[in-house]
Amino acid sequence: MSEESRIVLDRLKGRIERIISSYESAVFENRELKEKLATSQQELETSKKTIKELTEKLEMLQLANAFKGSSQDIKEAKQRIARIVREIDKCISLLND
Repeated sequence: MSEESRIVLDRLKGRIERIISSYESAVFENRELKEKLATSQQELETSKKTIKELTEKLEMLQLANAFKGSSQDIKEAKQRIARIVREIDKCISLLND
């Protein structure tokens, strides 16, 4: 084998080693990103569940408080409940996007 062929072969070997190294790095990074994605999805589901539970508790408390006052208080409470429900619906729709 000539000296020129050996030089070309060594360069090719170096390039192949760099490509393999890049591939291994990409595989490792991909694995890490998949794990982060799974964790983020679990956190999102937990947050959605918490929001739903807190929304239900809020509605129950507001309804309980609405029946404690006078007719004017009841009217105001209903209006507040309607506003809060609209705000909650907006929040939920933002989360679903």
